[in-house]
Amino acid sequence: MLNIKEIHNRTLKPSEKDGYETALKNFVLYTNFEDENVVAVTQNYFNISFDFISKLESEPKVIVLDEVSFDILYNKFIEIKADRQMSQIAVEQEEAVLDEDDISISEFLKTSADIMTSEESAPIIKFVNSLFYQAIKKKASDIHIELHEFKGEVRYRVDGILSKHIELDKKIMTLVISRIKVISNLDISEKRVPQDGRTAIKISGKTLDIRVSVLPTFYGERVVMRILMQSEDIPTLENLGIDKNITSKLDKLTQHSHGMILVTGPTGSGKSTTLHSLLQKIENPDRNIITIEDPVEYKSDNINQIQVNSKVGLTFASGLRSILRQDPDVIMVGEIRDTETAKISIQAALTGHMVFSTLHTNTAPAAITRLIDMGVEKFLVSSSVLAVLAQRLVRQLCVHCKEEDKLAEHHLKNFDFKNNIKAYKTVGCSSCNYTGYSGRKAIAELFVLTDDVKDALKDDVDDTILFQIAIKNGMVSIKEQLKFMCENGDTSLEEAIRIGLN
Repeated sequence: MLNIKEIHNRTLKPSEKDGYETALKNFVLYTNFEDENVVAVTQNYFNISFDFISKLESEPKVIVLDEVSFDILYNKFIEIKADRQMSQIAVEQEEAVLDEDDISISEFLKTSADIMTSEESAPIIKFVNSLFYQAIKKKASDIHIELHEFKGEVRYRVDGILSKHIELDKKIMTLVISRIKVISNLDISEKRVPQDGRTAIKISGKTLDIRVSVLPTFYGERVVMRILMQSEDIPTLENLGIDKNITSKLDKLTQHSHGMILVTGPTGSGKSTTLHSLLQKIENPDRNIITIEDPVEYKSDNINQIQVNSKVGLTFASGLRSILRQDPDVIMVGEIRDTETAKISIQAALTGHMVFSTLHTNTAPAAITRLIDMGVEKFLVSSSVLAVLAQRLVRQLCVHCKEEDKLAEHHLKNFDFKNNIKAYKTVGCSSCNYTGYSGRKAIAELFVLTDDVKDALKDDVDDTILFQIAIKNGMVSIKEQLKFMCENGDTSLEEAIRIGLN
């Protein structure tokens, strides 16, 4: 049984006599293997495929692919088919299609049809639907659509890394962007200013929220779509991979009636997911939980969520003031960006409320000095902040194809690895979509404000001093955890360095 790597990107259009469309419907793929014209099939569809092949006038050579490889190749054929259809439409009746598609998409939204059953839709609609379908299938977090001088490009962010999905003619991609703007209730005639919108799609019986951002660039508009999870899909801290010792300490901290817990890390490190995971743990009918976010990423039926809207003066600071008049028990502030928000959040934590929020710092102890730099008094910080969790998302090596790697001497020396370390490197196979990685794991360092830390805050302190106290109190740093993952063969040295081992 062959796999896709052996015939990757070598497709051949069948003769009109054999019927390309009919072959595709019967799960028969015409391709080229070792300079020979063949047809590819898979075991799941043997009955349908061989029934079709038996009726052909010619007798093509048949190769059998495994299920995953066949699926990848089949989807490529679908994309090629959509590309050809759209190219013809773009050349012959671009304007007419745009108007017609606008009506189709409105009907599509009104009926809330499942995109997997919209077989009779226009090619543009089918293509946009296929973008969402492929994104869900690949477990992508974002879809990027970019226009260049002569072409358009779609990329998916999978496991935190962008990878190219498809390249199309610029005219076709313009139609695709117009389609996305229509379903997101954005102005398709406005191409000069940034626009933000939202849409929902139904795929395989499940509704998904999509956050859409449109930005005008030199060669045209650029679209980024973030696929948002529902509250029931939010993983627990244990499922994210965070160490049991940390999760048990966080469980105890969240039982406090007041105080502040901060989550820090760079963009894309999973801070919002962790905050919502904490909220899901403490959510119950006896508590009034209110959040203010920019934007609201995870919709929850049992939590009151506020969307920041600077156009009407609803900022984190102004929203937070209003929340305090709503008799909350728990408050979640999406991000502390300025001094005013920091001070109000601290005051809320001091006056009997449990406050969760995020900051952008590299280490957990650095969050304390960041608050002080924002103008919050040291005694207020030590009185209100319970703990700071700093986290990262690390790609894990594919267990099916990873290979042992010998580390260079300077790496062994620089990162203090043992000489006999059994490190691994990426290879790539059908199981990991030829990336070498499969899934991500969250690692975190938890900095609890103990009496030692509070005593240190009475004097002038910096990140280094607080970090040393934290290590002395048992905190395992992110760097140490990255090092352990390398030694344990869970990730590659390249990924560890990318995340922050250096």
